[in-house]
Amino acid sequence: MEVFGGLDVPMVAAPMAGGASTPALVAAVTRAGGLGFLAAGYRTAEETAAQIRELRSLTDAPFGVNLFVPGPDTADPDTVAAYRARLEPEARRLGVELGPARWHDDAFAEKVDLLAADPVPVVSFTFGLPPRPAVTALHAAGSAVVVTVTTPEEARAAVEAGADALCVQGAQAGGHQGSFDDARERTEPLERLLPAVRAAVDVPLIAAGGVTGAEEVRAVLAEGAIAAQLGTALLRTPESGASATHKDALADPRFTATAVTRAFSGRRARGLVNRFLAEHDAQAPAAYPQVHYLTGPVRAAAARAGDATTLHLWAGTGFRAARPLPAAEVVAEIAADL
Repeated sequence: MEVFGGLDVPMVAAPMAGGASTPALVAAVTRAGGLGFLAAGYRTAEETAAQIRELRSLTDAPFGVNLFVPGPDTADPDTVAAYRARLEPEARRLGVELGPARWHDDAFAEKVDLLAADPVPVVSFTFGLPPRPAVTALHAAGSAVVVTVTTPEEARAAVEAGADALCVQGAQAGGHQGSFDDARERTEPLERLLPAVRAAVDVPLIAAGGVTGAEEVRAVLAEGAIAAQLGTALLRTPESGASATHKDALADPRFTATAVTRAFSGRRARGLVNRFLAEHDAQAPAAYPQVHYLTGPVRAAAARAGDATTLHLWAGTGFRAARPLPAAEVVAEIAADL
């Protein structure tokens, strides 16, 4: 792919939805020679367009935009209602009301239309296989299409659907698992998944999951990846839009491990093990995005209050390597050791 072949350093800034991936972060990584992604998840088409305009004012380098592929509304209303009742004390303690447990398609069609009309160099997808008409429209607009995969089977399906490249997400990755089917937790580590996908398809691969330094970047390049994707490693940078509570927690000695949970959003995601995760994980239903909207006010209040025991603290397994350095410096230091 031309956009990846032109990178000065083989690193990609992961799209981290919810505010972490700011235009400033994407611009900093692109100026350092990598490729950055804006995260359009949870944003309207208008908000996404505004972020694209802001990014273009900061850099003329190539960048990407990531979209969530909406899944079907299969949540059981009774289990969601039971989870709401369980979380009421959390909301009362923080002085907020729980949000509406609603299904939403994340304005997927509107954002595809936006990117078809105002193209960006790369559009990536996570949470599923993008519809073929969306891929066709983006290709017609001149964008390369990347799909996040977590198994060789997903990789083959993505290539058949027209993906130009794949983001191969190992189990070590922080935040939501990008699998097409959230019913089963993905446990395959990147070091085993990457060669399996490499053997299954013949398209460029971006490797994600637990990549925090030069050693991991070298390892994935040796396995045939064209670039390594950094997410957690960039969370503590000043350009990151993660909350101060989240950034501080990554270095807080109280938090020593990560786990995959549905407690915060109803979809499997890896984060630091805190009180909320430990107390509510077992009862959390498979109900995304209903639980995401349900817990939203609680999570926002926890971030404002500096309550890291209640906040969703998305993080990959290498979270201790994250440092509060400028993003360009993080990329440059890794590149210098390659």
